[in-house]
Amino acid sequence: MANEEDDPIIQEIDVFLARSLLEKLYLFQYPIRPASMTYDDVTHLSAKIKPKQQKVELEMAIDTLNPNYCRSKGEQIALNVDGTCTDETSTYSSKLMDKQTFCSSQAASNVSRYAAAVYKKGELHLTPLHGILQLRPSFTYLDKADAKHREREAVNEGGDSSQDEAEDDVKQITVRFSRPETEQARQRRVQSYEFLQKRQAEEHWVHLQYYGLKDSRSEHERQYLFSQGHGLAENTELIKSPSEYLMMLMPPSVEEENEKPMAPSNVLSMAQLRTLPLADQIKILMKNVKVMPFANLLGLLGSGTDPTAVLRCVQQVALLVQGNWVVKSDVLYPKDTSSPHSGVPAEVLCRGRDFVMWKFTQDRWVVRKEVAAVTKLCPEDVKDFLEHMSVARINKGWEFMLPYDEDFVKKHPDIVQRQQMLWMGIQAKLEKVYNLLKEHLTPKKQEAQSAHPLLVSGEQRVNMAKAKVKQNYGQLEKEFQRQKAEMKSNDSSAKPDAPNIRIKEEPVSVEEPMDTSAHEGLNNGLVNGLHPAQGPMEPVNGHLPGGCIDRVAQELKAFVSSTFKKQFVLTLSELKRLFNLHLASLPPGHTLFSGISDKMLQDMVLDTGCKQILVPFPPQTAASPDELKVYALWEAGDTYDQHRQVLLEIFSKNYRVRRNVIQSQLSQECGEDLNKQEVDRVLK
Repeated sequence: MANEEDDPIIQEIDVFLARSLLEKLYLFQYPIRPASMTYDDVTHLSAKIKPKQQKVELEMAIDTLNPNYCRSKGEQIALNVDGTCTDETSTYSSKLMDKQTFCSSQAASNVSRYAAAVYKKGELHLTPLHGILQLRPSFTYLDKADAKHREREAVNEGGDSSQDEAEDDVKQITVRFSRPETEQARQRRVQSYEFLQKRQAEEHWVHLQYYGLKDSRSEHERQYLFSQGHGLAENTELIKSPSEYLMMLMPPSVEEENEKPMAPSNVLSMAQLRTLPLADQIKILMKNVKVMPFANLLGLLGSGTDPTAVLRCVQQVALLVQGNWVVKSDVLYPKDTSSPHSGVPAEVLCRGRDFVMWKFTQDRWVVRKEVAAVTKLCPEDVKDFLEHMSVARINKGWEFMLPYDEDFVKKHPDIVQRQQMLWMGIQAKLEKVYNLLKEHLTPKKQEAQSAHPLLVSGEQRVNMAKAKVKQNYGQLEKEFQRQKAEMKSNDSSAKPDAPNIRIKEEPVSVEEPMDTSAHEGLNNGLVNGLHPAQGPMEPVNGHLPGGCIDRVAQELKAFVSSTFKKQFVLTLSELKRLFNLHLASLPPGHTLFSGISDKMLQDMVLDTGCKQILVPFPPQTAASPDELKVYALWEAGDTYDQHRQVLLEIFSKNYRVRRNVIQSQLSQECGEDLNKQEVDRVLK
């Protein structure tokens, strides 16, 4: 009471709500104006609005006669934007920057609490605002100036370029057919920034007529800011109880809830997830995670969940692979959907993914090319299948992403047996659809790819290698004695030619290399050109037999010579690839299977008259070291040897050269003018 007495009421003011300009009144916030522009008497050249977006553009004139206006800068800006010629498309027809465009942006998303007030004769009249717009200068004229500058540069460059660049006008056109759009892809497209920008651009501008502050029409419109009827019956909003009136003045805040970022339609929080039935929870989790151990699934469902019920539900949406649960294909690819990559229907995708899952029930490793060859699906679809349940390993293939869950297999043998029967049925269907061969049905026997990898120490490997050497040596000795006895019994007069019998001696020492037989399956059966299981050139005491080295060198030289006569320029990586293809075409037991190292191959390239071209590739290149080593045939014995040598010298100084530079250099060095066809032949 004491506070109220210290702050007495001086005057009571009647408040009226004006409705005439409801949903029509906007508040414009102008920037700080320059001295050469005053908004009170400025001339508005044009105005337009997009009502749905509440976007406004105003074009205002600048007082070029004002002493604060810099005329030289205005002329320079007009020259940069329009150039020297003036026509109807010119932005500044007076060759001066005599106008400025302002674009609006929304200052507040919720303007329901704001109103424009007019005080007159002891009465306060309020009109709710429909929008608050901030006006900022638009610099689109600078974009136009940049475009003019780029056009002039393009014209200048086009005039200086060589006539031979005309061949660039002929370009290859790739025709692509649009794939059918899925519902998920359509939703992503509709929510994208590009689509929203396109929708906003489609709304047409509504041109407005501007009336100045002192115009009679403005005076007439300002009268609508006052309430037309002063009777209390027409202002029923103000006849409220104090609590209702306070609620109208300060409604509950909902702005924060509206401004919270919306989660994607396919994402649920854990709190929302646990409100769903158990079957739906498991389906959503498996659809998002795709591969999960049973223990992790129970942990996500929360404490108190019945494991038996979970097992019953998970079998409806997932299959057991190596003790882990993998979501079924028909859950990921429902009926009447198609691939976003190739447009293949869901039924075909499900068969292909089931084949990948079945392969992982047979082995921990799957080769992508084998899957593509069997399923006949595009590489993108096959990659999606593999990424769902495996991880790519360099030079090995795709490995199942989770370890073998032995605990689940031991605890639930009945579930495992039921899943095995399901896989037998799936296998039978796959055999009919894909006509699977025996090699696809039998799992590969590779110790390195077993479900239980063993960790062996270095000392144990050395001991195992020693024991294996002793065992092999004993077997070889017994075999030799047996053959010797047979030869004596068959022909007592004949004596075996001891030098022709070679015993593979392997020293038993502490430095014996460790046994790598457990990893034989990880390579492609070809190590530096050597097939480990074949080839008569088996080293004796670590050395090749006499005469073999010469034959290997001759064969290798013949391959290198024939290859460079066809290709002329090769990287070491490409040469090794061609050499492996050559080895694959040779019959078993060929001399080149004795083992060719990279150094032997490079030395032979240099011996056949080739040279290494030190091309200065950029330091940030992603090429491998073998791809950076470039070899070229220096003399082929034809009429273009000199031209090729000049060309190789050019590329030894720069890895990227323009065609006209190459042609001028060739003409200068060779002393003759080459036509376009001859230059093309040298380049190719």
